[in-house]
Amino acid sequence: MVHKISLNGTSYHGAGAIKEIVNEIKSRGFHKVFLTSDPDLVKFGVTTKVSTLLEAAGIPYELYTEIKPNPTIENVQHGVAAFKKAAADCIVAVGGGSSMDTSKAIGIIITNPEFADVRSLEGLSPTKNPCVPIIAVPTTAGTAAEVTINYVITDVEKERKFVCVDPHDMPIVAVVDPEMMASMPRGLAVATGMDALTHAIEGYTTRAAWEMTDMFHLEAIRLLSGNFRAAVAGDMTAKANMALGQYIAGMGFSNVGLGIAHSMAHTLSAHYDTPHGIACAMFLPISMEFNRDFTGTRLREVARAMGVKNVDTMSQTEYRQAAIDAVKQLTLDLGVSKTLDKITEGDLDQLATDALNDACYPGNPREATKEQVIAMFRQLMVK
Repeated sequence: MVHKISLNGTSYHGAGAIKEIVNEIKSRGFHKVFLTSDPDLVKFGVTTKVSTLLEAAGIPYELYTEIKPNPTIENVQHGVAAFKKAAADCIVAVGGGSSMDTSKAIGIIITNPEFADVRSLEGLSPTKNPCVPIIAVPTTAGTAAEVTINYVITDVEKERKFVCVDPHDMPIVAVVDPEMMASMPRGLAVATGMDALTHAIEGYTTRAAWEMTDMFHLEAIRLLSGNFRAAVAGDMTAKANMALGQYIAGMGFSNVGLGIAHSMAHTLSAHYDTPHGIACAMFLPISMEFNRDFTGTRLREVARAMGVKNVDTMSQTEYRQAAIDAVKQLTLDLGVSKTLDKITEGDLDQLATDALNDACYPGNPREATKEQVIAMFRQLMVK
C-alpha cells in the first residue's frame, strides 16, 4: 500500500516566531498582503502584533475581518471579492480555524475561479492550481489548520457543515508562535485543545492510520493530555507544549482522516452553532465507546500516552476502558458539559443523516447504522 504525506514547506515554532513573517514575504517576492483575522483578535490587539511588523517593514496590506466563528459560504464569497479589490498577491491568516479556513477557501477560488460556487469544493476537491500563497499564524492551540489540507465551511441555508479536502490549499508557511496564543480565554483554550486531542485520538484509530502518522498522533496525545490542565491554568510552558502538540496532531490527521466524533461534531455545530471543540469534547468518549472493539491494541497506546500506569498488565477490556476513562476525566476536570439542551427528539433523524454524510465519517474504524448514530446523539440530550 502506498501512503502519501503532505506537510508545509516551511514552519516556524517558538516564542517570537512571528518575526519570520516579514522575511518570508520579502524572500518570496510578495508585494501586498491580504491580512485576514476575526474582529475579536483585532479588538484585543492580537492581529496588531502582525500588522505592526508589516508596517515597520514597509509591506502594504489590506485587513479583512468579515469572518465568523463557523465561517459561511457568504464569508468566503465576500472575501473573494475583497481579495480581488485589494490586488494582493499573498494571504497572511491570523487566527484560529475560522480565519485559516476562510483564507484557504478564498485562496482556492481566486486561483481556481471555476469553483466560485463554494459548495462545489466539498469533499476531495478536484482543483488544478495551488491556492494563493498563505502564511498561517494560529492564535489557538487546536485546529492545526496551518498544516492541514482540510477546511470546513458552513452552509447556513442547509444547516450543515461541509469538509473540503485539497492538497492545493495547504499554507506554504506555518508560524506557530505560542505568544500569539497567550491571551486565549479559558473557554476557548478548552474548546480548541479538545479539538486537537480529538484529532490525535481519532487520527490514531482511523482506518488509514500507519506508522508515520502513528508517531505524530501518539506524541500529540502525550503533549496535549499532559499539558492541558496546566495550560488552561495559565502556565506558559504548558501552553507552548499545547501549541506544538496541536500542530503535530495536524501533521498526522490531515494525511489519514478522522472519524465519527468529528462527523457528529460538525453536524452539531451546523445545527446549533455549538463551538466545534466543545462538540468534539462531548463526542470523543462516546465515539471511543462505540469503536472500542474495532481498535485492536490502539487504545492501550492511547492510555499509555495519556499517562495511565501499568497498561501492559491490563487485559484488553481494562486498557480500552482506561483510555476512555482518561478522556472522560480530562473533560470533567476541564468542565466540559455532557449535554446540550437544544437537541430534540425530532432533530435526531436529520442529525444522524448529516453525520453519516460528513466527509470525516468514512475513516471511522467501525461502520455505523443510522439508529446507532441517533443513539449517540441521544446521549447528549437532557434527561
